[in-house]
Amino acid sequence: MAENNILFSVQGLHKIFANDYHALKGVNLDIYTGECLVIAGANGSGKTLLMRMLAGLLQPSSGNIYFNGKQISEYGKQLRSEVGLVFQDSEAQILGETVEEDIRFGPENLKLPESEIEKRLESALDSLKLKGKRDFHARTLSGGEKRRLAVAGILAMGCRAIIMDEPFANMDLHGVVQVLTIVKDLKQCGKTVIVLTHELEKVLAYADRLVILSDGIICDSGDCDEVLDRLEAEWGVRDPRGECKSASDCTWLKKTDE
Repeated sequence: MAENNILFSVQGLHKIFANDYHALKGVNLDIYTGECLVIAGANGSGKTLLMRMLAGLLQPSSGNIYFNGKQISEYGKQLRSEVGLVFQDSEAQILGETVEEDIRFGPENLKLPESEIEKRLESALDSLKLKGKRDFHARTLSGGEKRRLAVAGILAMGCRAIIMDEPFANMDLHGVVQVLTIVKDLKQCGKTVIVLTHELEKVLAYADRLVILSDGIICDSGDCDEVLDRLEAEWGVRDPRGECKSASDCTWLKKTDE
């Protein structure tokens, strides 16, 4: 991966809270355009904090984050049209009564022309297979459908990067398959996808790289199988390969064929 393909550059990132709790401790990380990056770590490792900083929702105590060569702090509200965030609880980010209204919310707030909003709406509905749900009440959707709706809203805003925080939480097999299909499709269309999860057995097949975060420190990063071969027990990450030959076999999409 060439340096000019760096989309996010995280440099010396620290986060210290008022009680002197040092949550992130000098994180350095480059994330490349078009890659699917999986960040794993036990609860409390700092994954969600890092995610919120990448999305511009939380400021670091020190260090810098650059997006496309420019400090995130310089983007302001414009960052919302560049970096999309799918929360663990997708229902919390539903802003419209119906599926269509929810997808339209972001582009309308960007003050886009109605013709462009309609074009993006139709594209997002089609990409996330929600055309048959466009008039449904958004909060009546299943968990997997709500994740799809969240991503549809992000795509309608034109975001180049999508961050997914524990996207398989509280999901049954059908919901997991829906989320994995989203990840696979986003990767195929060239979006930068960042998945923060401890459920590696479900998604690792689609990762270009694996990063291990423990106690606010990046412990390892690189090829998925190589990182898994170097796992340390104190990192709190389980090797998901089990009976699989390699990380490329770690996906729950196969379960639909069983």
